[in-house]
Amino acid sequence: MICIIKIVIFITTIPIIAGRHFGYSKRDQHIWVKNFKLCSGKLQSPISLSSFKSVALPLPALEVIGYHDFLPNPLYLKNSGHSVVINVNNHLRKELPYIFGGSLDANQEYEIDHLHFHWGAKNNRGSEHILNGIRYPMEMHIVHRNKIYSNLSNASNYKNGLVVLGIFFQLQEEDNESLHSIVSDLMCVQGINRAIKLSSPITLASLLPKNIDIFYTYKGSLTTPPCNEVVTWIIFPTPVPISFTQLNKFRSLSNGKDMLADNFRKLQNIGLRKTYVRRLNPLLIAKYNGTIFNAENLDWFWH
Repeated sequence: MICIIKIVIFITTIPIIAGRHFGYSKRDQHIWVKNFKLCSGKLQSPISLSSFKSVALPLPALEVIGYHDFLPNPLYLKNSGHSVVINVNNHLRKELPYIFGGSLDANQEYEIDHLHFHWGAKNNRGSEHILNGIRYPMEMHIVHRNKIYSNLSNASNYKNGLVVLGIFFQLQEEDNESLHSIVSDLMCVQGINRAIKLSSPITLASLLPKNIDIFYTYKGSLTTPPCNEVVTWIIFPTPVPISFTQLNKFRSLSNGKDMLADNFRKLQNIGLRKTYVRRLNPLLIAKYNGTIFNAENLDWFWH
């Protein structure tokens, strides 16, 4: 494969504050709060999720619109030094994939902005969230911006600004063909700030787990500085497969000094926050008189 590298300027994982670097080592994460005051807030992410401690509700389905359509070209894969990022640019001024429903307020629609990954140097770690005591080797975040805000930076200033879909990855022997278009281009972005146009188109649906009917949700933050507490998290418990060979391609990347890996934040205190899990069993539906629970009635905190 011939790698045609481009230097591309675009928004990466979060709005970056000029001149302030952050790292993922224990020491680096300890000093995040010194440079980014919001990182010491009470609604920080990631957290440990538990099916036993989450409140089960017959929430509405999460509607994903345009997820089966190819994302608009050109799509660039970039090694930001913190992750691998794919930004979705709406240069054609067409409607981008968006989501609504689920645990989100009525009449609120959230448009795709970008997606990125977190992974470990070893197979027993990598994901940012933990589910029922399990830390998966990789987690993907699909970041969505509330349509009422003009861009990611603007949306990051409002409590209803962002929704992030969290997808776990589980190791298997065989390659996941749906990841081929991303993994095959990783060798071209091994160096920090390298970017390449994806060689083949992708759909968001191909990156989702087979079952998105069940999900966990809570109020949290960006998991990287400046840690704005503006995120409604929606985490799918069903993992997506990835092979050992494919995961090792992510581990071949560089952060400018060392191997780019273990780029996950330590778990944060859940505090008084509630976590919910969407379930549609007959007993729950009967409890709410046979109707789907109105998400606008959600109480996100214990009193």
